[in-house]
Amino acid sequence: MASGMTILARRSRYSRDPLGLRRALAGWLLPGLVAAMALLAALAVAGAEGAAALAGRWQRGAAAAVTVQLPGADAARTERALAALRALPDVAEARAMDQARLEALLRPWLGGTTPGSAGLALPAVIELRLSERGTDPARVGERLAAAVPGAVVEAHGLWVQRLAALARSLQAVAWAVLGLVAAVAAAVVAVATRAGLAARRDAVEVLHGLGARDAEIAGRFARRLGLLAGAGALLGTAASVPALALLADLAAPWTGLQSSGLAALPWGVLGAIPLAAYLVGWGTAQLTVRRWLRHLP
Repeated sequence: MASGMTILARRSRYSRDPLGLRRALAGWLLPGLVAAMALLAALAVAGAEGAAALAGRWQRGAAAAVTVQLPGADAARTERALAALRALPDVAEARAMDQARLEALLRPWLGGTTPGSAGLALPAVIELRLSERGTDPARVGERLAAAVPGAVVEAHGLWVQRLAALARSLQAVAWAVLGLVAAVAAAVVAVATRAGLAARRDAVEVLHGLGARDAEIAGRFARRLGLLAGAGALLGTAASVPALALLADLAAPWTGLQSSGLAALPWGVLGAIPLAAYLVGWGTAQLTVRRWLRHLP
């Protein structure tokens, strides 16, 4: 009775895994390699998302910021300048910078000395927020110069454009790294598939000779390798979460996001990494096995 149950159990396992792929592809080498690549992919994706957020923040904020300096201006001249600026249709907001804040900004450049103690006469500084990013600061400066002679306008648009270009370059590099990781993962799966074919060559040839379809044989390899790749990617993505949460906390003041830590992570994209790894493993195994089977008699 016991021997009969053992034979039935063996037959049941064989019917579910006639090629013995659970034994041939049972190691942790493939999931471990995919986990490492998924970790890199998660970092690349988070880097791309962070670069996009930085570029958007800079273009929305600093690109529309303009500073107006009034050398030797008194309170009355500053008020006239504020009234002239607020009357311009291109200006969304105009406010005078507090002298204490101006001194705090200049103190690091003066070796910790306050401008007043150094005998420096500070100009009156007005911060502007333009209504549209496309507004030409030179046009605002011309109108202000007509109303308040001697005013100097400084726009940050050029520097913002350069920083935004840098952020876009970092984003492109991150997506290129992601594509490279996907290509390497496909190559690793292809090598593992060929190793499995070599280990189970006799069983594959027997089933193929008995009339098993190429799609059925390739499907068994694809499901097994897809699951291994997906499991490894899930492990690698989970391992990346603490590091990404720390980076999100550090980057929060620069990106202007209200949330930080775990709440700031791109969970939708991170959740897609294991699914993408499964699809890469499944598709690569399908192609590799079908190409191998074409050479069988």
